[in-house]
Amino acid sequence: MRRNAVLFVAVSLLSGLGGSAMALVSGIWILDLTGSTGLAALAGLCVYAPTLAGPWLGGLLDRVPRRPLVVGVNLALAAALLSLLAVRGPGQAWLIYAVSLAYGIGYVLVDAGETALLPAALPPARLADVNGWRSSAQEGVKLVAPLAGAGLYAWRGGHVVAVLAAVVPVLVAALYGALRLTRTVPAPPAARPAGVRAGLTALLARRAVRVPVALAAASIAMSGFTTAALYDVVVTGLGLPSTFLGVLAGAQGGGSLLAGLVVGRLVRRHGEITVGVAGAVLFAAGCLGRCLPWWPGTVAASVVIGVGLPWTLVAAVTAVQTYTPREMLGRVAGTANTVMFGPITLAIPLGSAAVAVGGRPPLVLAAVACLAAAMAAARPGRQPAAGGPDRWRISSGRERSRSFR
Repeated sequence: MRRNAVLFVAVSLLSGLGGSAMALVSGIWILDLTGSTGLAALAGLCVYAPTLAGPWLGGLLDRVPRRPLVVGVNLALAAALLSLLAVRGPGQAWLIYAVSLAYGIGYVLVDAGETALLPAALPPARLADVNGWRSSAQEGVKLVAPLAGAGLYAWRGGHVVAVLAAVVPVLVAALYGALRLTRTVPAPPAARPAGVRAGLTALLARRAVRVPVALAAASIAMSGFTTAALYDVVVTGLGLPSTFLGVLAGAQGGGSLLAGLVVGRLVRRHGEITVGVAGAVLFAAGCLGRCLPWWPGTVAASVVIGVGLPWTLVAAVTAVQTYTPREMLGRVAGTANTVMFGPITLAIPLGSAAVAVGGRPPLVLAAVACLAAAMAAARPGRQPAAGGPDRWRISSGRERSRSFR
């Protein structure tokens, strides 16, 4: 099982490297072709918009063999990236949008596929650890990949970046093929719940799943809501150059690296809900820290946020993997991704409008929202003990008739 853990972490490293670099380069490339910042920003929208279709895309993973689908999606992404070699001028800018949209769809499928494959590759007790290591790998890559991608683009142009980015999903597909998965007997079609509603029902049926997912959704949405507020605090409130945002991004990334290394142990010891609550509280504390009129405090607050956000996300993903029957993991994982990341598409423009009253009020409002969510989640409720027998039954697929008590 250690071999599988290493393979999953390697997948996260490679995926983060290619995805982070290409996400930035796509916008820069469109900006250079069209001269429009608005058109450049639309590339990011193409990447995130497919998240809203998570329940439907995740449902594919419950109808076909998961590993072949994930491998095929990665190979298709490689082919899509190579199509960018045809971009020669503004008339081909639509190709960059098309590839960004394909990347977004592929991201939803692969992310839900990884969530569904992990329980078949690792023992239940190791899920939280590996999810934490994957988070650390992704955050670590984000510290260098965008800068490397932008530098390579400035040196050799977008075609070279596209070719190198196309190599990454091919390598990822090979790593998926090398996984050793346990054989499972699929449920007969007549006994298999169908439709998007079944995925949502499964997500909401257990408190041990719906609470961590709700905490992650609240924290991620508030991170988008406070994006514009952070810009205002740095430039207007602290009187610092906009380049200081890079320092804060690095501080947050460093906090996320550390968070991923310890979150698995915390989940095993205290459970997903407790870790999710702690993450939401830390995020709220970081928002309040960013209100301080002192730049070292803002840096420290970014580190705290870097710890809190991954804790909520890892707790939610681990809960989905642990308490969901295997035959429904695809659509439940896709639905969970939509619930967690979909609201950010609305939160970002709302935050941009809210900054009209200043940078600090939106930060305080985000802190209050996350603290309220944490307080609601901390209310006593039935939750199986971490590592308890109910946890093993659901993770292993046994006694599924008791999975939604």
